[in-house]
Amino acid sequence: MRILVIDDSRAIRGILRRMLTEIGAEVAEAEHGGKALEVCAASAPFDLALVDWNMPEVDGLTFVRTVRANPRYAGMKLMMVTTETEVHQVETALAAGANEYLMKPFGKDEVLGKLQLLGLG
Repeated sequence: MRILVIDDSRAIRGILRRMLTEIGAEVAEAEHGGKALEVCAASAPFDLALVDWNMPEVDGLTFVRTVRANPRYAGMKLMMVTTETEVHQVETALAAGANEYLMKPFGKDEVLGKLQLLGLG
């Protein structure tokens, strides 16, 4: 399973990388949505992207909308992993094409549970 972790926090990227590599995932990282789009364009499609909402340059919601507009990424699952907890934010992300939504802070059990919901765990 190939997973792209997109977050401007190096610490969060590291935490997610460790959790995901422990279950055998191949993990790539990007510090914002623009960089993530470059990584996606330069590699084979990812099975999943874990996407922070608030990032510089290209935010997570814009990344989700851009990916969903491109048929090349039709099979990629998208999960928002963010501090945004308002119901309206969740609805907006899901309407834009996110498949799941995980609120920070999170633990390994929550991440693994979401992967199972997505059929990837």
